[in-house]
Amino acid sequence: MSIGNESIKILAVGDIVPNRENPRTLYQLVSEKFKQGNVVTGALESVISDRCGYLDSTGWGPKPCAPCNIEALKEGNFNVICFASNNCLDYGPEAFSDTIQNLKENNIHVVGAGNNIEEARKPVILDINGTKIGFLAYNSICFKGYAAREDAPGCVPMRAWTLYHQTEPEQPGTPCEVVTWANKEDLRNLLEDVKKLRTQVDVLCMHIHWGIHHVPKTIAAYQSEIAYAAIDAGVDVIFGHHPHILKGIEIYKGKTIFYSLNMFGFDWPKRKPRYGKDEDSSTRYGFTRDPEYPNFPFCHDALKTLVAKCYVEDKQIKKVTILPAYINKQNQPEIVEPDDSRFAEVLDYVDEITREQQLNALFRIDNDEVVVYCEEPSKRRWLPTIAIPMIDR
Repeated sequence: MSIGNESIKILAVGDIVPNRENPRTLYQLVSEKFKQGNVVTGALESVISDRCGYLDSTGWGPKPCAPCNIEALKEGNFNVICFASNNCLDYGPEAFSDTIQNLKENNIHVVGAGNNIEEARKPVILDINGTKIGFLAYNSICFKGYAAREDAPGCVPMRAWTLYHQTEPEQPGTPCEVVTWANKEDLRNLLEDVKKLRTQVDVLCMHIHWGIHHVPKTIAAYQSEIAYAAIDAGVDVIFGHHPHILKGIEIYKGKTIFYSLNMFGFDWPKRKPRYGKDEDSSTRYGFTRDPEYPNFPFCHDALKTLVAKCYVEDKQIKKVTILPAYINKQNQPEIVEPDDSRFAEVLDYVDEITREQQLNALFRIDNDEVVVYCEEPSKRRWLPTIAIPMIDR
C-alpha cells in the first residue's frame, strides 16, 4: 500500500487468459514489478471453472480453464478483474458463476459482470489510504444472450450499431463506408453509472471491451463517441481491450483513453475448426502467423503490448505512463527496458498507430517508463451524423 506522500499506483493491462499446467509461470517475469502496484487490473477473456454446461459455437476448446489458474492472477498481484467480455458465458451460466466466485474467494474484485444486471452494474470501490478508486466495466462485443438481464447472468452491455454505406451509389460493388454509433439505451445506462459513482470516489477508471479485432490501427467511430461521453460524465481513465493488437492513445480533456492495451498473457487453447473448415483469424483477416509462435495465432505486431500506469496523488491522477512489454514464445509477457531494442520497437509502433489515427498523445521516455502527455487539446474525432433508426430510441 501507498505510504505517506508516495503515489498510489494503478497498473492496467488488456486481455488475459491463464490456462497452463503451472499457472504461476505466466506472470513470473513481471511479478516483481506488479507487486509495486496498489491496484493491478486486467480483462479476463476466459472462464475459470471445473464445470462445463455446454460448448459455445465460437471455437474455444473442449473445457474451461481449470480453477488452479487463479494462481496466475495471484502471482501477477491482480486485485481487480474486468469480466465484461465476449467469452464470459462460453461454457454456460454455472461456469460463469464459478468464475466470479473463484475470483472473489481469492480476494480479486470482479467488475462488469454478475448473476443479474443489477449485480453486473455494481462498481468496485477500493479505499487506499483514504483515496477511493472506483471501477466500472462494459462490453461492446456482446453475443446474443451474453448481456445480463434482470433474471439472467451476463456482462454489462455497451453495444453499437453498424451501417454499411455505399459511397458511390452509381457504382455497384464498390467499397462501402462503415459507420458505427453507440446503442443509446446502453450509453444512457453507462452515463448513469458514471455519474452515480463519480460522487462516491476520487478516481474513476473504466474498462471497456470494444474495437475492431485483428485490424491494425483502425478505431471505430462508436469508440470515440462512448469515450468522450464517459469522460464528459466523470471518467478519469479508460482501459480498452479486445482487438488482440495495440491501438492508439488519446488524451481528451486531460483524461487518457487507451483504445486497446492488447493481450498480456494469453494461453490460447486448442480450437476446433469453424463450419468444418480448418481456418483461424489469420485466414479471415489476411495476416501471416509467425511459425516460431505455434501457440499464438495472431499477427507478429500482437507480440507488442503495454502496461498502463497511473500515478495517483492528492486524490487525482497526476501522471500516466506506459511500460513497453513483449510476449515471448511461452506466451509470457515481459516488461522491456530502454536498453533492449524491443523497447524502441514497441514505443515506435505505439507512436505510429497513434499518429495514423490523428490522435494527440505524445510520448517522452522518463527512466524506464514512457510518459503519456499532449501539447494540444484533443480534436474530436469524426462521429456519425446519420439519422439514428427508431429501434435505438
